[in-house]
Parts: sequence; C-alpha cells; structure tokens
Amino acid sequence: MKKLIFIFSILAITFSCESYLDEENIANVTAGSYYTTPTGVEDAVRATYGIMKEYFGPEIGWTMQTFGTDTYMEGADGSHKYINRYDASHNSAARYMRDTWRIFYEQVNQANAVLNRIESVEGMDAALKTTRTAEARFLRALAYFQLTRHYGDVHLTLEETEGVEIEANKTAASEVYSQAIVPDLEFAVANLPDNPSDYGRASKPAAQFLLAKVLLTRSYSSFAGGSDASTAESLMTSVINNPRFSLLDNFGDLWKLENEANAEFIWTIQNSKSQVDEKLDNYGHRAHLYFLMEYDKKPGMQRDTENGRPWKRFRPTEYLLGLWDRTKDRRYDESFKHVWYANKVDSKLPGVAIGDTAVLIPGPGVDKNGVDQEGYWNAAKKSTVLYNVYTAGDYSARTFPSMNKWIDNTRPNRQHTQGQRDYVLMRLADAYLIRAEARLKQGNSSGAASDINVIRTRAAWDGKEADMQITAGDVTIYMILEERARELIGEGHRWFDLTRTGKLVELTKQHNPTASNIKSHHIVRPIPQDQIDRTSGGYAQNPGYPQ
Repeated sequence: MKKLIFIFSILAITFSCESYLDEENIANVTAGSYYTTPTGVEDAVRATYGIMKEYFGPEIGWTMQTFGTDTYMEGADGSHKYINRYDASHNSAARYMRDTWRIFYEQVNQANAVLNRIESVEGMDAALKTTRTAEARFLRALAYFQLTRHYGDVHLTLEETEGVEIEANKTAASEVYSQAIVPDLEFAVANLPDNPSDYGRASKPAAQFLLAKVLLTRSYSSFAGGSDASTAESLMTSVINNPRFSLLDNFGDLWKLENEANAEFIWTIQNSKSQVDEKLDNYGHRAHLYFLMEYDKKPGMQRDTENGRPWKRFRPTEYLLGLWDRTKDRRYDESFKHVWYANKVDSKLPGVAIGDTAVLIPGPGVDKNGVDQEGYWNAAKKSTVLYNVYTAGDYSARTFPSMNKWIDNTRPNRQHTQGQRDYVLMRLADAYLIRAEARLKQGNSSGAASDINVIRTRAAWDGKEADMQITAGDVTIYMILEERARELIGEGHRWFDLTRTGKLVELTKQHNPTASNIKSHHIVRPIPQDQIDRTSGGYAQNPGYPQ
C-alpha cells in the first residue's frame, strides 16, 4: 500500500511513501483556479488532511487532551500548566485556546473549499469525485467534533470563506451535530471505501468509528437522540466485525515502531520518517518528549536517542499508578519504563559500568511475581545495590514513572523533536470499550462486561486470563473509565472521556492535587479572545469565563 503523506502551505505539496514526487511550480496560481482542476482537487484534499497535523502530534494536542484530568498532572517543565491548574491563566487569551480554535477552523474551511468546488470540476472520474467528497466531509466532521467537544456552541459554516469575514454566529452544539457532524459522517460511511489503496486516507470503518463516538457523546447531552446509544453500538459492531481488524495477541507489540501498520489500528494520522528527519514536516509525533522523567540528570546517565529527550510535561497521578493489578495485568509493565542502563561512567556510581543498571523505578503496587515494590525496596534494600532506586516516596515533578509507548529511538539525534510515529486516533480496543459504554447506556451490563473482558483477556499475563474476567455486576461508568485509563493511557483520550461522561470535575478534583481550581464551567474551554475581538459586535464568551 502507498502511504498518504502530506505537508502543506497555501497549496499542498504532496509526497508518496518515502520518495518525493516531481513538483510543479504552482506559486502563481490561486485556489480559485487550481482547485477547479482534478490535480488541484487532489492536492486540496491532501491539504485538508495536513492541517490537523499541527494539533495531532505536537505539544498542543497532547496538552489539551491530557492535562487537567484525573490521570496526569504537571511535571517540572513547560509553559502551559494553566490547562492543568485551571487558574487565572486558563482564559480566552491563552495561546492553546486560540490555536486549537484556529487549527480546526482552518480544517473546516479547507474542507469547505473542496466541497464547494469539487462538483464543478471537469475531467475527474465520478466515483473518485464521490470518494474525495466523502473524505472532505469526514475531515470536516472531525474538525467540528473537536471544536464542539472543546468549546461547546461554536460558529457553523458549510461555505468556504474566501476573504475577510467579520460576521460570525454562535450555533448551538445540537445544530452543529445535526447540520454538519452527523450528516457528514453518514455520507462518509455510505461512500468511503472499506480499504483505501493509500494507507492513511479516511475509510468506511474509520467513519463508522467516528460516528459511533459522536453519537455516544451526544447521548449524554441535553439534545440526545433517542437511538444514539443503540446506533453507536451498531456502528462499533460493524467495525469490530470487519475482518480487516483484530486485536494483536500481545499488548506491548502495539508500540513497536516497526509494527505501525497493524491489524488493530483502524485509522492513524500519517507521518513520514524522511520528512520529520529532514524537517520538511515541522510537526511529526512528539509524544516521545512529554511523558518522560528527568533521567538524563541521574548518576550514570546522559541524554541519548534510546531513552528520549525528557521534556517532563506530564506526571502520572497517584490514582493512575494504582489502577493496574500487576499480578494479573501486563499493561502497566508494557506501558512504562522500569530500567535505565548506564550510558556514561560516573564517579557518583562507583562500580557501575556502561550497560549496567543505573536507575530503577520498580513501579506501583505488587509486581507479577507478587513482590510488594514499596515494601521490598525499603531504605535498607536500596542501600545494598549500586544503582539508584526510586519508589513512590521519591517521586517529584522531575522524577516519576515514565510512560514509554511513544519512545522513538530512530530520531537522527538526541535533540530532534519530531518523531516518525503515526498518530493513532482509532484502534480496535477503543472500539470494544466504546461499544461497552454504549451497551451500559442501554442497560446491557452483560454485553458491556463481555466487551471489556475481550480487552482484559488480551491484557492478562499468561495463565492469568481467567483472573482478569469481570461480571455484569462489576460494570459501572466508573469501572469503564478506569478500564479506559488502563488500556488507553497516554493516547490523548482522557479529557474527552471525562467531559463526555460528565465526570471531569468530580474525578479531577478527587485525584489531581494540582487541579484544585477546577469548576463546573471548565467542561468547555473559553472562546478565544481573537474570535471575540475580530467579530463584528463581539462574540459571546462561554459561561463562567470573564466576558
């Protein structure tokens, strides 16, 4: 399969696989002339994919969807702690509030440009035109879904903005769903191919997955449709039953760089190693930076590509670290790093040679062999080993268990920030968990337990599969949220999981000591000040934020 790769500026310049296509100088053409040709439409659709890479992969997206929840709090570094603290800086002038709004409206407008022009394009195969229309509508729906989940009621337009526009509406989220998100995705489900030849293009199962999550989200709202949960269940059943997809046998194999095009990933946002290495793509997948502790300042250690560049953004909460029963469940051990091997000789670690253990974080609770980590690694035991051991009492904003799903040791040097991983937006384990949630919404606890048990069986240590099973009586929305944390931690779902289910304020207050300022109005973001200032007559701010 060819891999859909894109970078973008005003018009798209496209690449396929890892080799560059011949480029045509289009500097002197306009969207009005170029997007009316078959080649122009193809580039316009690629550009629509490319826009969201500014959010999905760099720090902005990870911060907006990880911080300010029950599972992660702030590490030592970074300039956007206000998103976690919900303090006075969490306001309409904040950069990430502005840029999230801007990015997804750019995606909306680019999709509108495709949709407003494609029907009049001559010389383009009719079936291909329908497919590209479905892709643009899928991407527009994704953008509006992001906007409504972040901001609630937002500006709705289905027409391309071609010049300066100072009029804006604030349309109820219910109308954005009914006029844009849902019909766009229904069209995409009906018209996208099941398995596109270009890996990374939107597909029918990707549209089914996204529509299921959209409807499940709406099912919690005041404007819910009566069949939202049941339709979400049906859509996810179609994804789960699609023979193209299956859970990998081993959870840890999901995070191997060489295994990205696997049967569990339903839809990913593409990155190219050559483009990120050469900085042709300035975004890439950067999560390898954000979940790491300051290992490079520990005795015997220095920064290298193998262990990553630690930006110390996201520190796991005590609550998160207590979620796994490590005697049965392998997911903590296969999501977090435990041992750092010395990569320099250090007088502070006499007797430790390069390649020997320099740092050990044994992790929470009892390990698979039944050893209580805190009890075993007491002060006396720590004094008997040559390396440094850090347990819960030693954790700080600089020293904490490091989530290791996104490590990228293929970067060209230890400072390089762009990573080559694709951004995983949809995978099959999430489909099972969303279907479980939809079933619970309908009172089908037994069906929900069955879905959860599929995930827990794969997560079990060998021989512990039976011990991992739950019953219908165990299933509550809190249990599902805990299971989502165990399975999907560090994948950018948590803030939306908590806002969707109405548990953001409750669980964040309970489990995140650095987010004590959170209030009920924080379930949506503030409307950016730029939007307010640039709109004729102003633009209404969301309730709870200063007008």
